[in-house]
Parts: sequence; C-alpha cells; structure tokens
Amino acid sequence: MPAEVQASLNPMPDTFGFIIHPIHPKRDVSRKWPWLGRMLTEGQVDFLSAYFPPVYISQIDGARSVSTGKEVRGWFIACPFTPRRMLELPVEHVYNKIVACGKKAEKLGARILGLGAFTSVVGDAGITIAERLEMPVTTGDSYTIYIAVESIRRAADEMGIRLANATAAIVGATGAIGSVCAQMLASDAGRLILIGRRPDALNAVREKCEGKRAKVETSTDIATIYGADVILTVSSAVEALIQPQHLKPGAVILDVARPRDVSAEVVKARDDVLVIEGGMVEVPGPVDFHFNFGFPPKMAFACMAETMALAMEGRYEDYTVGRDLTVEQALEIGEICTRHGFRVGGFRCFDLAVDEAHVAGIRERAQARIKTWRPAQA
Repeated sequence: MPAEVQASLNPMPDTFGFIIHPIHPKRDVSRKWPWLGRMLTEGQVDFLSAYFPPVYISQIDGARSVSTGKEVRGWFIACPFTPRRMLELPVEHVYNKIVACGKKAEKLGARILGLGAFTSVVGDAGITIAERLEMPVTTGDSYTIYIAVESIRRAADEMGIRLANATAAIVGATGAIGSVCAQMLASDAGRLILIGRRPDALNAVREKCEGKRAKVETSTDIATIYGADVILTVSSAVEALIQPQHLKPGAVILDVARPRDVSAEVVKARDDVLVIEGGMVEVPGPVDFHFNFGFPPKMAFACMAETMALAMEGRYEDYTVGRDLTVEQALEIGEICTRHGFRVGGFRCFDLAVDEAHVAGIRERAQARIKTWRPAQA
C-alpha cells in the first residue's frame, strides 16, 4: 500500500503539549508534591528550581470540537523555574530549560507546543524556542487578548458601565498583549488611558489607537488609573502594582498578568470594586486535565485554549510568537476558538468564583460611595 494512502487511512492523532511553571512557589509545588511544598520554604523552592529538570505533570484528555467532533489529547510539562528565577538567570539558561520541556512534550507525541505564563514572556517571546524545536510553538497570547477584551466588555455590562461613555485604562499598554488590547478597546471606550514605563513606547501605541472612538492619553504614573471605570492590567511585573488607593468605587479591574498585578489587599479593603482574572475559558467536551492548576472543571487559561484549538483546527504552525501581535490575528483565533466551542468561562477573583449576587453587591456599594468620591490629589 502506498505510504500516502496508508497515512490517510491512519492519520496522525491531533495532539499538543503545554508548558506550565510555578507562580507561587510553595502553593504550586504543593499541587504536585504536597510533602515537598510543606517541607521547603518559598526561598528554597525558588533557589532549587534552577536545578530541577522538566517535569511531566499529566495527560489531558477529552477536549472535543463542537463543530467537527474531533478530540485532541495533550500533556502538561512543568518548567521548574519561578518568574523571579527566569528574570535572574541568563536568558540562554532559561531557553535551554524551556526547549528541554518542549523536547519532552515531543517525545510524548505532541505536535504543537503552548508556552504558559512567563515561558511566553522570557527573551524574544517564543521565537528562539520555536527555532530550536521541531514542532511549532504558540504563546497563546492572541486568544488571551481576544478573551480579555470580551471579558472586560461583559464585566462592564454587568456593572452597568456603558463603555462608549466610560474611561478605560490599560496598564502595561506597551507590551505585546496590552498594545493590541488597547487598539481593540479604542473602538469601544470614550476615553482611553495608556499606562507604561516608557513615554516613547506609549506614544507608539497611542498612534495605533487614534482615529477610533476613544480620546487617547498616555501616562507613566500608575495613580492615573484612579479615574478609570474599567482597567485591563497586563504588565510583566513580578510584584503587584495596583493597590486599594488606586481605584474609584465601581471600577472594574481585569487582571491578565501572571503573577497578578492586583494586590490581594484590593479585595480585602475594597468591596466596592470588581476584580476579575482574565483568560478563563470553558473547554468544549468532557475535558480532564488530571491536574488541579486552580481552575474549576472544564476551565482553562486562554493561552491553553489557543493551543488546543490550533490542534483541533490542524494548524500545526508557529502561530503567536514574538511581540508583534495584531488585532487581525486575535480576531482570527477568536473565530477559530468560537467555532470549536471555546467561550468565556465566567469570572473568578483570587481563585474564587464571582457570581451575580457578588457583582450586585459591589454595584450597590459603589453607587452609595461614588456620591462622596473625590479623585486623589496629586
């Protein structure tokens, strides 16, 4: 039988690998090895992470397209580095570890690799990793953008905020994700504040956002968000940036960053603002991750979902790599994911579900407090 005929009768399975890594050292190590998480301090985990090899975590089964019925299989591979270690170590050392994770996924049968959390940020955002692996790579950032914008629109609606009359702010606006989110929200908001560290980079993003609905401004001061109705934050900071004093009553804050940009103190001190985490997506089919990464059943990060959807689509190519992301690519992967059955999976705040009653309570308290609210003095 000719090889091409045999291949058509026995096609290769649609598979993927996805790299995760510890964000909160003790807690995340405890998800796999509870005894090790109890025994080691956070500093010890952070230090020892540089010497651990890639770790097989679990097989992912049951993700199934609603349009084709195609089921894909995948694997979680853990890169042992914490975000802090990735920033401290030489970039080549980090590249080598991520590539080793990719090769482990390849040996398991993965045909495309997703880079999770800081593995998608380090160095040139996946370009070098893609060059050093046989299989294609994606950071998942395009679908992260799509879901972030969809989530902020939905959250604003639930809080009674009409975006056309609202002020939106993007923290980390000069980053790959923040820039495209800003361009998309510039068509929705009445006013758009771009916040970052470098004025020249902010001006470059501002130029891409102008000519749409929003009046666009830039700032290097995080306190500028105090006047914003909706805030999308996606910096690459290691420590939390947004504190309770930065927010006005009734504000919606969507935190896409990992580690989080929003301090836990915001939730403790401000019961009149809605804080939600970006990127939670419901996966089609009876998916089982065989690992608890902090989400409810059937839920995944948007970057994971992009990797799965590309496998369902048979798009075995480098998809989202590098920092030159576009609105067009975000919309394309949004269409692909929607067709296969992926969708926004509800809201969560610091690992807890946010329901309608929770939102209603925030809205009620905000309406009472906004009457006496005054912008912070410079």
